[in-house]
Amino acid sequence: MTKADLINHISEQANITRVKAETVINTIFDSMVEALSKGDRIEIRGFGSFVNRQYGAYKGRNPRTGEVIEVKQKQLPFFKVGKELKDAINDPNNWVGPLDNSDD
Repeated sequence: MTKADLINHISEQANITRVKAETVINTIFDSMVEALSKGDRIEIRGFGSFVNRQYGAYKGRNPRTGEVIEVKQKQLPFFKVGKELKDAINDPNNWVGPLDNSDD
């Protein structure tokens, strides 16, 4: 599923315009990037959590030239899957599906 697919799906499911759905998705993603860039942890219960992992500097090799290069220390986001998501992937018949918001 691409970002465009997600926007279209939310637009249809929530009965909102595609522009509003795109604004929602962009706001969520921007908020997540901002939180991770500050070193914060993001936890979405039942889905999973995002944290930054630190990776130390190391010597690598350029695959084209074989030249040894120094790779700098860095941090990368890491996703840990939540139990409910893991269970839904392993047994799709047990997934309860989306919440019904038709009364709103």
